[in-house]
Amino acid sequence: MTRALDPAKYPSLDYEKRLWQAGYQRVAGIDEAGRGALAGPVCAAAVLLPADPSLTQTLREVRDSKLMTRLARQAWAPVIQTIALACGIGFASAQEIDALGIVPATKLAALRALDSLSPSPLSSPAPLSPDYLLTDYLVFPNIELPQTALVKGDRLSLSVAAASVLAKTARDARMRELDSLYPTYGFARHKGYGTRLHQEAIRHIGLCEIHRKSFSISR
Repeated sequence: MTRALDPAKYPSLDYEKRLWQAGYQRVAGIDEAGRGALAGPVCAAAVLLPADPSLTQTLREVRDSKLMTRLARQAWAPVIQTIALACGIGFASAQEIDALGIVPATKLAALRALDSLSPSPLSSPAPLSPDYLLTDYLVFPNIELPQTALVKGDRLSLSVAAASVLAKTARDARMRELDSLYPTYGFARHKGYGTRLHQEAIRHIGLCEIHRKSFSISR
């Protein structure tokens, strides 16, 4: 039996349905993870879901990744990747964040995610490009595609929520890899965010190569 979910707490396909009805059949959701971290890259994901209203049931527990447990994100990420027409992941490094600023670097990661869109195992092997973008607040004036920037888009749009899950799981995996290179900071635990453990490590050890030097970091 499928448990009942509170519709107020889960994203819908309302925006996607209106776009599908208007003739846009390849609507991509874009979201990011890691903007507020003190270390590591910012990561963006792009997810192009099929024009299928039943996806609210198929992906019934997918929502804003911050509201999901780690185990739930890890369980649903491969489901999203299988069901989506195409998915893409992009990163911008700490050095790029320092050079460009966090918002331009986040947009760079999102552009890389769009450029890396690849078909899922169940979709056509031909490359798929979106014809409309739904984003979580970000606006891309340099992309010649119609787009809508939604405030708290990962809580409103299932496409954006799916992207938030892929961005979060991909960034967490990257931070676990970086933890093996910089094991004294605890990156596998806090993923570069400013926890007490991380702040104490910075005070005792100093900054490493993947810290964002342009951020205000207590030492």
